[in-house]
Amino acid sequence: FLDQFSSPSLMGIPLILIAMTFPALLLPSPNNRWVTDRLSTLQLWIINLITKQLMTPLNKKGHKWALILTSLMVFLLLINLLGLLPYTFTPTTQLSMNLALAFPLWLATLLTGLRNQPSISLGHLLPEGTPTLLIPALIMIETTSLLIRPLALGVRLTANLTAGHLLIQLISTATTTLMSTMPVVSLLTLLVLFLLTILEVAVAMIQAYVFVLLLSLYLQENI
Repeated sequence: FLDQFSSPSLMGIPLILIAMTFPALLLPSPNNRWVTDRLSTLQLWIINLITKQLMTPLNKKGHKWALILTSLMVFLLLINLLGLLPYTFTPTTQLSMNLALAFPLWLATLLTGLRNQPSISLGHLLPEGTPTLLIPALIMIETTSLLIRPLALGVRLTANLTAGHLLIQLISTATTTLMSTMPVVSLLTLLVLFLLTILEVAVAMIQAYVFVLLLSLYLQENI
């Protein structure tokens, strides 16, 4: 069951690279025509909606991150949804890739805060009114919680997608196995599989949104 999460290769070429670049080929290229097709209009509406949701809590300084965060949101959304198709590979089930996305962006938000408002950023490590005896322990706890943020981002995305894919494969295997012996039970498991697939589509979209939303909240703390 876990073989589906190993990066496949074809003639020595890792297919994870194709899986990461293929979603960009599905996006229609912009043009200068006044009247565009429905797909371009839908794409523009979705991108505007995503950008508005992410940039509303931020001030004008944070709007410089709109291109990065919106592009990351569209990238994760397409990869998560395309990974639910049969005979495909989902790169976001790899912890290494998710950490490679989470760590640099989290570090950029942290360095932005330390550069623009160092006293306020360091003040988050020690809340006001803390008893003197608890200051060393509280600083260590807050520092640990700060450093564990990128790990939590990567693990959350990996765990949710991996668990969903495993459940789909387990239930689909049970459906095909029971088809010849217990057809009624097989139909029930097929219904469960259908409902689980709908749930996984929702999870794929929600996890992409949560990943980018948490990054925007980290940025909000540092600007």
